[in-house]
Amino acid sequence: MEVKLIAHTPNGMEVALTAIRTCYSHLKPSEIIKAEGEKYFGRMATDGKEGTEADRLIRHIINSGHTSTMEHLNYTFAIEGVSRSLLAQLTRHRHFSYSVQSQRYVKMESESKSGGFNYTFPKTIIENQFAYDTYTIVMENIQHAYNELRASGIPAEDARYILPNAATCNLVLTGNLRSILEFYSKRNPSTHAQWEIKELAEKIKNEVINVEPWVKSFFER
Repeated sequence: MEVKLIAHTPNGMEVALTAIRTCYSHLKPSEIIKAEGEKYFGRMATDGKEGTEADRLIRHIINSGHTSTMEHLNYTFAIEGVSRSLLAQLTRHRHFSYSVQSQRYVKMESESKSGGFNYTFPKTIIENQFAYDTYTIVMENIQHAYNELRASGIPAEDARYILPNAATCNLVLTGNLRSILEFYSKRNPSTHAQWEIKELAEKIKNEVINVEPWVKSFFER
């Protein structure tokens, strides 16, 4: 699995502060950073915690449940090599946007540009030699059957019906900070979610923190 952040809202903390203060200020949104930037970004947090007054205000707003103000920060990820099983779980999160590699238009024959379908190996199967051999044989047989269907004139949109949940795909996912935090709260490594989506949640978190370090504590709540 590869997860890479390919786009995000620039100046995220300024956007968040603008959204928050707009709800409580007589100022126009376009005036807030100029008028209040020094007050919030130029002073240490008065709640005794790390960061600036901007950090304190955002902490207060999130802790109070006013998280709609975090919807203005958007992140787009390139996600590669995840199973269709994971995809079925992921699309239950309604507030993400998805563009997924199609099994209708992307041909999966062994001799096609894709080189055949790739598939995920669960760790429990890798660690069990009998299970590993059985699993591999089944995948190879599915590939052979898919090749035969396509060779006999069956369109890819119908041949794909035999492809397994293990078959991998690529997708582009976009979500706002609020939806990402909610996703992480339900799929992080300390939950009862399945291993693959736990790994995805952790990688998404790390990509967001890499560009916006100030959000780290919100993933740890």
